[in-house]
Amino acid sequence: MDTEKSREVYRRWLAMTRPGPRPDGLRRPEVFDRPTGRTGRSTSWTENDALGMTEGTDNRAQTPKPSGALAKAFPAYAWLRGYDREDLSKDFTAALIITVMLVPQSMAYAMLAGLPPIYGLYASIVPTIVYALFGTSRHMPVGPPALMALLTLTSVSALARSGTEEYIGLVLLLALTVGVVQLAIGLLGMGFITNFISRPVLSGFIYASAVIILLSQVKHLLGISLPEGTSMPALVAEIWRSIGETNPIALALAVFGFATILVLARVAPRLPGSLIAVAASTLAVFLFALDGRVDIVGEVPRGLPDLSLPVLDVEAIRALLPAALVVAFVGFIESISVAKAVAARERYKIDSNAELRALGLANVAAAFSSGFPVAGSFSRTAVQYQSGGRTQAASIMTALMVVATILFLTPLFYYLPNAALAAVIAVAVYGLLDFKEVRRAFRTRRADGLALLITFAVTLLVGVEQGIIAGAAFALLAFVRRTAYPNTTELGYVESEDAFLGLRSYPEAKTYPEALIVRFDARLYFANIPFLEEWLISAVADRSRLKWIVLDCRGVNGIDLTAIEGLENLVSKYRATDIEVLLTHVKLQVRKPLEAAGWNEKFEGSMRYPTTRDALRNIGLLDEREARATHNGPRPDTPNPPASPTYPQNLGD
Repeated sequence: MDTEKSREVYRRWLAMTRPGPRPDGLRRPEVFDRPTGRTGRSTSWTENDALGMTEGTDNRAQTPKPSGALAKAFPAYAWLRGYDREDLSKDFTAALIITVMLVPQSMAYAMLAGLPPIYGLYASIVPTIVYALFGTSRHMPVGPPALMALLTLTSVSALARSGTEEYIGLVLLLALTVGVVQLAIGLLGMGFITNFISRPVLSGFIYASAVIILLSQVKHLLGISLPEGTSMPALVAEIWRSIGETNPIALALAVFGFATILVLARVAPRLPGSLIAVAASTLAVFLFALDGRVDIVGEVPRGLPDLSLPVLDVEAIRALLPAALVVAFVGFIESISVAKAVAARERYKIDSNAELRALGLANVAAAFSSGFPVAGSFSRTAVQYQSGGRTQAASIMTALMVVATILFLTPLFYYLPNAALAAVIAVAVYGLLDFKEVRRAFRTRRADGLALLITFAVTLLVGVEQGIIAGAAFALLAFVRRTAYPNTTELGYVESEDAFLGLRSYPEAKTYPEALIVRFDARLYFANIPFLEEWLISAVADRSRLKWIVLDCRGVNGIDLTAIEGLENLVSKYRATDIEVLLTHVKLQVRKPLEAAGWNEKFEGSMRYPTTRDALRNIGLLDEREARATHNGPRPDTPNPPASPTYPQNLGD
């Protein structure tokens, strides 16, 4: 079809959708507004849309769509190609707000990671820009969050004393290793493996991390000396012994920081509470000459970070690799969670593997620019989004503002007290604690609550890596146990619902002495076929008149070779005792492997009935009224089934 004919077809279709009466007198379909993926804008489908252009003055719409290869390799092109003044204004405002929030936070998180505060600012420049260019999220800024700082401290402090040159070198090596791991997983398209860390496990880890972070800041909040590298029970005991040595000035500055941030968050949430608390504390130390009585940041290097080259020591890499895997997975999960939350609201797509590649590149950049492991930040993403930021240009502007801070404002940080930074950390981390999540986990499923509790306890008492591994292992074992002992229930006919439903939910359901109707709610595989056999042995034992076993397979989504052989043995065994086994509601993904295994030749007719009602009607067990009841749905393997089947979707039990 030539171009002119194509245009004519589109014009005719559009004529049918424009307001006003249709020529044929029928009702017109509604014309829906479509989102542009940008805050506060939408356009309607028009003729130009159908022809590949957008009507109006939006100059971006006149630009052809980016090629798939370019958009995949360089996601920033999607928003750079149509960037305009309105975007610039919104992004600049968001960047200014984020910078005011980021400067004290990043310095505090660097201190939490066992590094000089300036390293937090370094980690907020090059990695932020790299992610902005290669990430698929338009709203998530990447930088040093609290969890990454804690993981850095726990990973490296076992190998070197915090703050030393050796420690800094190992932190850079950790960032490089994390980046390489994330980049490799993203390039291999294996982002799905992070799905094996369930939400309860991640929650338990976050809660334990929050407690560890709070305890690690007690020495700054109280102005006392505490040993490094001790276990949590030993640290708590040491805090208790040293509490009498509390520095009242440090405690007063910390309490002032707490109060300022919390009060401003409640009465004036638009004001930068962290920055005001830090600035006021710094001014107090300077005016009252308290620098000799409390710990302060001291001299902060001015200028851009030097190019840093991590030392590629094989033994050090081997020692850091387990921790690097945890940092890589936790950082990605934290990032992808917040990125998808905003993307869902703005209606654009997040590519998990592209996110892994972008985070990997950001962490590699951190290793070569005097940073430490970075990830997406929940709090900063929320602030940037609520401030009107539209694209990653806001993150790039934030990085440039941090550069300006390093070049011109570092002398102002000299009198900044550590107690004020500790207060910033404590307030930020307290927000990670969500006790409602714990109650909900136990109410929803006991195994999820236990996974959360185990992860929390092991992380707190043993270690961060061990906690993640223990929680993930328990969650995986709980899942395997559920699939090995799945829900299996006897069905009966419920007259009020005109359906065959579970007896546990409907004890009044009608059963048949000659037939046992069973629904198995799981994929049939090697681990659960013995359970099905044991369940049937128990159920059949007291049924002297039994002639039929009807296995309702609507909950069976797959079957493996071991399960096929086990099922064949079951059918052969019951046929030997004059009990026929029938399979109903067999889905295509189950029927095909059974047919390939020669099931139709071995057990002819065992899968002939598409539904349980058909099976009972044909073997003569349904009375006349039940037999006349509506057929409950299409064959499970019928293509394009009707959108609203007549049988109930609530299967009970």
